[in-house]
Amino acid sequence: MNLSVDSTVELLNGISMPRLGLGVWRSKQGEETENAVAAALQAGYRAIDTASLYENEESVGRAVRASGLPREQVFITTKVWNSEQGYDSTLEAFHRSLERLGTGYVDLYLVHWPVPGKYKETYRALETLYEEGKVRAIGVSNFLIHHLEDLMGSCRIKPMVNQVEMHPLLTRKPLLEFCKREGIQLESWRPLMNGRLDVSLLQELADKYGKTPAQILIRWHLQLGVVTIPKSVRPERIRENANVFDFRLTREDMERIDGLNEDRRFGADPDQVDF
Repeated sequence: MNLSVDSTVELLNGISMPRLGLGVWRSKQGEETENAVAAALQAGYRAIDTASLYENEESVGRAVRASGLPREQVFITTKVWNSEQGYDSTLEAFHRSLERLGTGYVDLYLVHWPVPGKYKETYRALETLYEEGKVRAIGVSNFLIHHLEDLMGSCRIKPMVNQVEMHPLLTRKPLLEFCKREGIQLESWRPLMNGRLDVSLLQELADKYGKTPAQILIRWHLQLGVVTIPKSVRPERIRENANVFDFRLTREDMERIDGLNEDRRFGADPDQVDF
């Protein structure tokens, strides 16, 4: 599989989604986010992942417009937050996000967390937005297998993406296999393990391939067929994170990285959504 920074995957409805994107969680509204997005687009990234919760959608939109790239060349994801969930409130939340982004449409809209008793109605609103042509693709975030099975028991449009915490300490193999069987694209947030890269195996492999531990992690995700959105606000790190297409991990090294799994989360448990 020959990959490059502009490589894409095909979602269930046939649209293309970049394999590598920039995450902007905790990037400050204004210059910090705008500079990060600008650096990413200049480095060849073509996907930006934001959310209502992040309070930086306006900055993402401004940076995309300032880039001079045609709108259709940048894949923008945003998400409906937990307090906005429900059918009518999700429709309202989407239009607020779209106004802040100022991009005309959203490429991918996600249910941010599986809020008990609400996520089905929330997803029904996403189906409406999709059918109205206001979003190009819809999906979910932080859904476990049982959430997906519950949702697919009643939804009209199967989720096209499931964005979850995933990294070598939380490999999510059963979820990955389930999503592959169902044609749902798995996407990883926090792929760099909260910056906790002082793992001896990762350093050993970094030395072997002439790369950094972060680059080893990103390449591992890509070779698994998982879309990934490493977050950084430093232009040099953003460029470094994209410099992962000139090497390939061997099958043995992929398996060694898999062996690091501890089922360890740095984020919240999707079965305990009380926020």
